[in-house]
Amino acid sequence: MAQVVLENIYKSFPLRQGEQEKVANNVAESVSTETPSSSANTVLRRINLTVLDGEFMVLVGPSGCGKSTLLRSIAGLEVLTAGNIWIGDRLVNDLPPKDRDIAMVFQNYALYPHLTVYDNLAFGLRRSQKEEGSATSTVRDLTDVTDRTNKVKERRKKENVKRKQLEVSGYSVEEKEKDRDKTSSEKAKEIKNQIKKAIDYLTYNTVNKERIYTLGEDFLVGATRKLPPGLRYLSEREKAVGERVLKVAQLLQIEPLLNRFPKQLSGGQKQRVALGRAMARNPEVFLMDEPLSNLDAKLRAETRSQIVQLQRQLGTTTIYVTHDQTEAMTMGDRIAIMNAGQLQQVAKPLELYNKPANLFVAEFIGSPPMNFLPVQFTAPLLISHPQFRFTLPDIWAKNLQKYDGRGLILGIRPEHLSINPPATKNLSVQVEIVEALGHETYLRVCLTDDPAVRMQVRVPPDRSIRVGEELWLAIAHDKIHLFDPDTELAIFPR
Repeated sequence: MAQVVLENIYKSFPLRQGEQEKVANNVAESVSTETPSSSANTVLRRINLTVLDGEFMVLVGPSGCGKSTLLRSIAGLEVLTAGNIWIGDRLVNDLPPKDRDIAMVFQNYALYPHLTVYDNLAFGLRRSQKEEGSATSTVRDLTDVTDRTNKVKERRKKENVKRKQLEVSGYSVEEKEKDRDKTSSEKAKEIKNQIKKAIDYLTYNTVNKERIYTLGEDFLVGATRKLPPGLRYLSEREKAVGERVLKVAQLLQIEPLLNRFPKQLSGGQKQRVALGRAMARNPEVFLMDEPLSNLDAKLRAETRSQIVQLQRQLGTTTIYVTHDQTEAMTMGDRIAIMNAGQLQQVAKPLELYNKPANLFVAEFIGSPPMNFLPVQFTAPLLISHPQFRFTLPDIWAKNLQKYDGRGLILGIRPEHLSINPPATKNLSVQVEIVEALGHETYLRVCLTDDPAVRMQVRVPPDRSIRVGEELWLAIAHDKIHLFDPDTELAIFPR
């Protein structure tokens, strides 16, 4: 297992011709001295992130924010524009995907339709780097004879050229015949020597014997793979692969599915096979790109818990991409929130919920999302709005001094609003939509004096509320969030 370190990652894609012309026109019309690049679209900017050894890191953000591109860059499927990627103590920028010791689970499963579940799980093991290196070395050894033969042919061509030159200079026919006989004899002797060397090499080189034997075993394993179990030939290596496949199948509870093809599986079963194929290789890092997005709600919840349990059992460093903030909150040890190609905040789930770093994080994390209202701050602690006013707790006094007389953005989550009697510190609203979920009820309301401003409220399920009813909402003063309207950064109490 290993940690993953991303250092100052940038990724750009070239613009299409129409986009380049549009950017060029904008630059020509601009009076700014800055000249933006008109040849590339930057999708990742200044990404610095460390994923600890054995950690479950979740990348979350809206569609198009760059999270999948970042994951593909870690896997080696995208070439970085700038920056470094470290896996353990290795800089992997220039390594191909197969040499990075990672396993990736894709959104669309990417199972081989012509292979059974067993063969899908075993595919990566059979194609492991060690086996590839062994086979490559064997082929290289077996082609040595061919290389030497080619050298002999080149030497003969040179001799023929020399002979032609001698003929031009006055060589007799008899001399040419003698030379031809001599050359033929030398050729035959050279070929015999080459054959003898090749036979001696294959006979007495122990290492090469083992490689040839391995090739023969691989041929027998492949040729008998589709035969009934009793007629199959299993090498020691294939037995080891089988043991690993069965272990993973037991862990994922897919043993009865090993002889099925992907078309015979449900969505949840396919997802577990895709996970098993990644797990079977026992890589240093798991990469998962929205693997649950194709599942229904119930199956998604079940599979979500299975993935978390498996990751804890294996202890493998995992980077998981999703756009669902519920998945992020329930699965991740830490969450990295992205927007427009940049990291917004990296923290534990409850820290993101209770202390969002900026307006985007506050709105993105939480379901239903946080409500926002423009307010005016007056020192020392007064918050005012056209429909309410109240005094903040004393812990806000120090950090709000510089905002005296300025506007702020007040954020309050739906669960921190409650129905109360009319008062100057409470908010008058009218109910537009009632969503009764059984265990709780969501209300969508608008301000009485400003219907364009809408909010969401979470209330107990036993409270009967009608559409069109007017309510007074109390704000939990110790649960509010304040944001600078210019920078959109959060303002924290001391």
